[in-house]
Amino acid sequence: MRTTHSTFRLTGTTVHQITFDPTTFTDADLLWLPHHNALAHAAPKRKAEHLAGRLAAAHALQEYGFTAIPAIGSSGEPLWPVGMTGSISHTASRALAVVTPHGLTGIDGEIILADDEAVEIKDGIIGPAEDTLLRHTGLPFAQALTLTFSAKESLFKALFSQVNAMMGFDCARVTALDENTLTLALTRPLAGFSQDDAFTLFWLRDGNTQITLLPPFPAASRKSPSRR
Repeated sequence: MRTTHSTFRLTGTTVHQITFDPTTFTDADLLWLPHHNALAHAAPKRKAEHLAGRLAAAHALQEYGFTAIPAIGSSGEPLWPVGMTGSISHTASRALAVVTPHGLTGIDGEIILADDEAVEIKDGIIGPAEDTLLRHTGLPFAQALTLTFSAKESLFKALFSQVNAMMGFDCARVTALDENTLTLALTRPLAGFSQDDAFTLFWLRDGNTQITLLPPFPAASRKSPSRR
């Protein structure tokens, strides 16, 4: 598969990026993965995206001296080397990865929703108060909703290793959004984090893609103050 590796910095964090052409993917490309058998019955699109994500993760881990490629956990999550955590995201032609030896981190990239699709699916992503907030940010509603979707995905990826369960979009709510950051607050206690614990994510738009990052932060103790 034809791929290109690059990096960029977002709020002091190095993000590893793989751009790829899924039309050039072949099943032989997947043999690079130690866990390739786990994807034997996946669709070609899924295989290409997974491979690109693991390539990005491998580059990120190399910065810390690791040669491991994250395997697949029982819930589909990446399994990081001992002492490291990280996050992977992919769209149809781009994969992103961040890793850290210090706490938890999350990243997500999403193609910006079409206006009609945003209106159709918004009730599954935000509540009424969030809807009102997003409509007063100055951003087009579809972009603001995509940004919120992405931010919640980044947060849930970061927390998954502690929660060990899938989280619904109602587990966190948007409390603030400006030109660089978005703040989410938990709506319930989650694995040592308290209700109303706040997390500040950083975001950027690159073409038609919305990217959000939750920079490394400490894992929760049994009782946690707000983050950042």
